[in-house]
Amino acid sequence: MGANLRLISDEQPVEEEPLDAYSRVVTEVARVLSPSVASLRFRRGAGSAVAVTPDGFLLTSAHVVGQARRGTATFVDGRELAVETVGTDPLSDLAVLRTDGRDLVPAPLGDAERLSVGQLVVAIGNPHGFAGSVTAGVVSALGRSLPTRSGSASRIVENVIQTDAALNPGNSGGALADGQARLVGINTAVAGVGLGLAVPINDTTRHIVAALMSEGRFRRAYIGIAGGSRPLPPRLAASLQRKTAIEVVEIVGGSPAAAAGLRPEDLIVAANGTPLQGVDDLQRLMTSDTIGRAIPMTVVRAGEELSLDVVPAELEG
Repeated sequence: MGANLRLISDEQPVEEEPLDAYSRVVTEVARVLSPSVASLRFRRGAGSAVAVTPDGFLLTSAHVVGQARRGTATFVDGRELAVETVGTDPLSDLAVLRTDGRDLVPAPLGDAERLSVGQLVVAIGNPHGFAGSVTAGVVSALGRSLPTRSGSASRIVENVIQTDAALNPGNSGGALADGQARLVGINTAVAGVGLGLAVPINDTTRHIVAALMSEGRFRRAYIGIAGGSRPLPPRLAASLQRKTAIEVVEIVGGSPAAAAGLRPEDLIVAANGTPLQGVDDLQRLMTSDTIGRAIPMTVVRAGEELSLDVVPAELEG
């Protein structure tokens, strides 16, 4: 009696497996973004960069560029173009380069503020010199902080994206994209096995990039405090209709904050009429427009509300 044999080709289609949908998203992101990502080479280093305009502007990490003024960018279509450094901002770990190319494929910009923990992200870069490498994972945490330094100045980059997408040396300066192939971060560091960090693309970094493109630098104001977010007492939280404020931990001697009379343990609840719930809220206000201009601050000290005028100075690297 003959056996009944069924060929694989005879099987009826079944409902799509989740892995197939996942693969399709990653494949599409790679297809869209890979032409925008270049492999960078400088005399003393290498990394990745992302085209952000069709007429030659590239975005990368400041630590990849270092002090280099010239290098080369190689794209997946085989083009090798000379690049020049337009501007670097080590305190955000961002840099802008320019090439002679006038027909680059710019990456569409997204907004990291819309990311959620667990969301799919795709990293594209050139780890260990392997061009166009693609890895995928999820946003494993948001709101991380990245310490940066430029000369004597130091700063914390807030709201850094943490991902488990595999990152390796050479990924720095490359793209971190969401499932819609929108650039949401610039990969900057490997924090450990399975932990990568990316500088977010948001309103703050867009201003930094725009300033680097037009002026070659980003001017920052500073007031000279070290602080952090602190929960407000229930009565004060109800009165101000917010849960947290900035607690002053330390005042830099001779700084604008010291001259204005700010003290450790003060709670800064507003600046220039803007409510402050964390240090990143204050950092967003420290733009070139505020340098040398009195900024009214609302401070709670020992339960009493005070108004102080602080005149930010320019942060020197």
